[in-house]
Amino acid sequence: MAERMNRREFLETSGKAALGVGLGVAVASAMASPARAQTAAVGANDKIRIGCIGIGGMGLRDMNEFMNQSGVEVVAVSEVDSNLLNRASDAVEKKQGRKPKAVKDFREILDMKDVDAVSIATPDHWHSLPFILACEAGKDVFCEKPISHDIYEGQIMVGAAKYHKRVSQINTWQRSVGFFQQAIEFVKTGQMGKVHVCRAWVKGGGGLGHNPIKNPPANLDWDFWCGPAPKNPYHDKIHPGAWRAYYDYGCGMSGDWGVHMIDIVLLGMQATSPLEVSSVGGKLVSGESDDRTTPDTMMAVYQFPDWVMNWEVHVGGEGLDGSKVGHGAEFIGEKGKLIVDREGIKWFPYGDNPGPQDAGKDQGKDQGSRWANADHIADFLTNMKTRGKCRSDIESMYYTTTACHLSNLSYQAGRSIKWDGAKGVVIGDKKAMDFQSYKRDYRKPWKLPYYKWNV
Repeated sequence: MAERMNRREFLETSGKAALGVGLGVAVASAMASPARAQTAAVGANDKIRIGCIGIGGMGLRDMNEFMNQSGVEVVAVSEVDSNLLNRASDAVEKKQGRKPKAVKDFREILDMKDVDAVSIATPDHWHSLPFILACEAGKDVFCEKPISHDIYEGQIMVGAAKYHKRVSQINTWQRSVGFFQQAIEFVKTGQMGKVHVCRAWVKGGGGLGHNPIKNPPANLDWDFWCGPAPKNPYHDKIHPGAWRAYYDYGCGMSGDWGVHMIDIVLLGMQATSPLEVSSVGGKLVSGESDDRTTPDTMMAVYQFPDWVMNWEVHVGGEGLDGSKVGHGAEFIGEKGKLIVDREGIKWFPYGDNPGPQDAGKDQGKDQGSRWANADHIADFLTNMKTRGKCRSDIESMYYTTTACHLSNLSYQAGRSIKWDGAKGVVIGDKKAMDFQSYKRDYRKPWKLPYYKWNV
């Protein structure tokens, strides 16, 4: 059985924070109520009602994709930036003919009995708490990637979903794209022979400059935006666009793109956890005086029992030979080399060895199969009704996200990390688990509930 902190204690504490950001006493009192009853599973013919938490760029897109699905209604939206909140509310009214409930505090959505599931598209540091509290409220969860800001949070999220028996889907939508699936299956069947070396990469951005500190805009509740993360001084690069480049709020390019490309490698190689990760890099292009705290350049080597993977983040150029875009995954086998990116599959045989059937076909940005959010969301909606497991459920994506966090953890610690995937701990180096990518302290009054994950 899961162990967890007293829910009344959590909500009483965090309810005080809600008062501090302008919620009324009645709402704060409601937030401090005992654990909510579990909602029933959605019936096969029932309309599914969605509440959207965080509606910036990806959140707005996810919200629109949900509204494009038959039998789905967006009934509530939540955002701490009033400009974004009003934009989303207007978009729902235009599409559905009536305004949704629009609130700043996501916990009001969780208290709505007519919400079956939530879509979470906040910055990384705000993924875990809404996810966990949604599970406790009996809601199924569609969540943007990466699942968490650190490894420990991800473990708690897995435990909460298991304990409350909630359906989850993480928006690593590449898992729903046909040619990515085809590439993965080709590797798994052994048709390219034994694979000992894999690569994954992304071309990232350079410097953000040195940005002047200023007062947050009137439309933004900066204290609530920071939430459980440190409340740093505000400047325009953090919100709404470049927060991923700051370790207090994001996970760098490893959290942004590693969860896509490293994921493809792990699926093809049928692996979950590395044995050891060693990462080097820095702000080699932007310079040490730049505001960003995540590296603009990184090389991480992952050791598995009988193969290795290189994860690369660089500025400028594209990727490896054979890829014309700034991201991809590569498998080097005995019979050839396979590269898969969002343009399709490339096969480079050693001799006349045949590759995947669709290798070489243009399946890129002008093809409908490139963007598969609708199908990925449809998979989530189907499993809400059948209570099955989604393609990118929280547990499977925990392992991919952890692999990405380990590159950051090694970089932060300045040394190689030996990893026990079954226990979810660093081997022989407890001090390494004090770094931000393993576990962070929550800013008061926010608290992280506790659930066992590996049971």
